Amino acid sequence: MTVRAARLQRTGLGLAALGRPAYINVGRGELPADRSVEAMRAATWAVLDDAYAAGVRWVDVARSYGRAEEFLAGWLDARTPADVTVSSKWGYAYVGDWRVDAPVHEVKEHSLARFTAQWAESRALLGERLALYQVHSLTPDSPLFDDLPLQDALAALPVRVGFSTSGPRQADTVRRALALERHGRPVFTAVQSTWNVLEPSVGDALLEARSSGAHVLVKEALANGRLAVDPPAPLAAVAERDDVGPDAVALAAALTRPWVDTVLLGPAGPGQLRSNLAALRVPDPTADLAGLVLAPEAYWADRAALSWS
Repeated sequence: MTVRAARLQRTGLGLAALGRPAYINVGRGELPADRSVEAMRAATWAVLDDAYAAGVRWVDVARSYGRAEEFLAGWLDARTPADVTVSSKWGYAYVGDWRVDAPVHEVKEHSLARFTAQWAESRALLGERLALYQVHSLTPDSPLFDDLPLQDALAALPVRVGFSTSGPRQADTVRRALALERHGRPVFTAVQSTWNVLEPSVGDALLEARSSGAHVLVKEALANGRLAVDPPAPLAAVAERDDVGPDAVALAAALTRPWVDTVLLGPAGPGQLRSNLAALRVPDPTADLAGLVLAPEAYWADRAALSWS
């Protein structure tokens, strides 16, 4: 298998930037000026079509991504691909009322009631095509860790169960969550974490997760678009040297981690998707970018300051 083919197998498509009219990602200029449901559905289908044609076979959504599950379900029904792996997430509810200027876009709740309701909603839309269901944005202080009925309900799902992480203590969350067992079996066998050249602190924990048999997904490899729109000088230099965009370099850094199973792209349109996929041919840039690492607290403070638009 060629390097390109091996990396392509580990590439997935995330619909966070396409399933709702507003998100914190910067550089979403490829979205339609009309953010109506119909326009955003068409934009989502265009990216899904191009991603599938390029060989991408994993799609990640969430209940809080506006209508992302609905858009994906419609595309799956229309195109009927038999080889797409679908993952989704529960825990946040979308409350933005399809407004770019909504005062609040999503509300988090890790409870048995929220899980029960959202599992039913996800399953109704995605059916048997849903292969992985994840707790959205787990942190060390989540009530899930002390909620045994919720853990039992998760462990009883007929699909693979995972969690995504956020915040400066991602590594603690990964280790604690993967240690959870109910009735002699692990609750979680997959983890999705933020990892990028600015914030790689979860890397050792993800290596441990992979070694234990968990499926490891990487999200936000472009730092919510910041590495593509305003790349640090060393990253821009590598991009110029390799004749690709800075987004491809940042994604290549994630794709070349030996412990990663799936790196999620988050393009706003077909042009960004093509630029992202240039990462499949970029040599490992790790040595050139080692000096970009930020303290986790500083990175997550910067991320929290991003505005929805």
